[in-house]
Amino acid sequence: MNRLKKFAKELISQGYRILFNLNTKRQIDEQVIIFESFNGKVPGDNPLAIYQKLLDQPAGDFKIFWSIKPQFVEETRRQFPEISIVTRFSLQWLKLLPRAKFWIFNSRMPVWLKKNKNTTYIQTWHGTPLKKLALDIEEVHIPGNDTKKYQQEFSEEAARWDYLIAPNQYSEDIFKRAFQFKNACLEIGYPRNDVLYTENNTESILRLKEKILGRTSGKVILYAPTWRDDYFVSQGVYKFHMPFSLKNILDQMNPNDVFIIRPHYLVRDSIDIQGYEDRVKILVDEDISNLYLISDLLITDYSSVMFDYANLKRPMLFYPYDFEHYKDNLRGFYFEYNEVPGPIALTEEELLEYLKEFYVETYYEAFSIKYKQFSDRFCAWENGKAAERIVTLIKSDKV
Repeated sequence: MNRLKKFAKELISQGYRILFNLNTKRQIDEQVIIFESFNGKVPGDNPLAIYQKLLDQPAGDFKIFWSIKPQFVEETRRQFPEISIVTRFSLQWLKLLPRAKFWIFNSRMPVWLKKNKNTTYIQTWHGTPLKKLALDIEEVHIPGNDTKKYQQEFSEEAARWDYLIAPNQYSEDIFKRAFQFKNACLEIGYPRNDVLYTENNTESILRLKEKILGRTSGKVILYAPTWRDDYFVSQGVYKFHMPFSLKNILDQMNPNDVFIIRPHYLVRDSIDIQGYEDRVKILVDEDISNLYLISDLLITDYSSVMFDYANLKRPMLFYPYDFEHYKDNLRGFYFEYNEVPGPIALTEEELLEYLKEFYVETYYEAFSIKYKQFSDRFCAWENGKAAERIVTLIKSDKV
C-alpha cells in the first residue's frame, strides 16, 4: 500500500514537472506578484509584512496573488477577505507562477518547480539561526528525509534565489555558507519586525491586549518553545511534551496575569490546558509579533524568537531542559548557548525560581550588559523600514 502511494505521488509530481516546464517558456507578466508563507499556509511572517506595505504604497496596477494550500483556503478567506488566492499545485497555480515577475516566499519550494529566468525570486527566510541549517546539519532527523538528499535539494533551491533577506551580519555569514548562496543578500532586517518599532507604544499594546485577550490588565508571560525534529509519532505527525506543571507556573504569577503558549503548529493539538483555560491561552494562529508586543516576559529554549524579541529590550528567560540531547544529537548550535541574554534554567525548579525573580524590579538589571551585547549583534539592522525597502525593490528593481 505504501509503495502504491509513493508511486502515485511520484506520478503526480512528474505531471507537475512536465506542466511547469512547459509553462516556464511563457512570457513574463510584469505586474504579477506571488506571495507564499510557510509553503502555502495562512499568510504571515515576512511575506505578509511586505504585502501589507505594498498595499499601503500603491504604485502601478499590480496583480497580487497568494499561494495557499487547499486546507488553508477557508481560513485565509476569513482572515484576509481581500486577498486573491491561487490554490497551491492547482492548474491555475501551474500556469500563473511561471508568468510572475516576483516570487516572495519565506520557505523552500519543490525542487522540480522551475523558475522563469525573468522571474525575480525574493527569499525572505524566517529567522535568525541558532540551530544549524541546511548543509551545516551533519545528520538530518526529519522523517522521510536522508541527509544527502536534504542537503542537495536545499543547495539547488538556494541557487534560484535572486535575493535573500539577512536580518544581521551573523545570519548573512551563515546563510551564505549553509545555503551555498552566491547571489545578493539584502542587509535590511526582517520586515515582520517592523511593527516592533512602529507599534511599540502604550496605545497600540493596550489595543492588542483587548483584541487578543479581551482585557488590558495584568502581565503577560509568553512561552514559545521550538519544535523537536525527532519527537514524532509518525512521518509528519509530531507531539508536544509539557516540560513543567502549569499549576506550578501559575502559582508563581499574579492572579490576573496570563500565560500564553505559542507552540509549533505541528503540535498544537497535543497540548492539554484543561482546568486552566481562564489563565492559559494556546495561540497558534495569532501573528507572533502581536504576542511579542503584549508580553512582558518571553520564555523560550532554542527558538529564533529570541532574536526578534530582543528588538523590544524586554526580559527573556531560557528553559533548555533537554540541552545535552538537543545540542549533541539533533541540530547543534552556531554559538555558545550561554551567550543568551537572560537566565538559563535546566530544571523545572530553576525555572520556577527565575520566574519568581521576574517579579522583582531588579530582575532585568543583572542582564543589561549581556542584553546590550546580544542586541547590538543581532538587531543592528532592524529599524522598522525593512518592508519599505522591499517595496522599493519591487517598484524599481533597486533597494
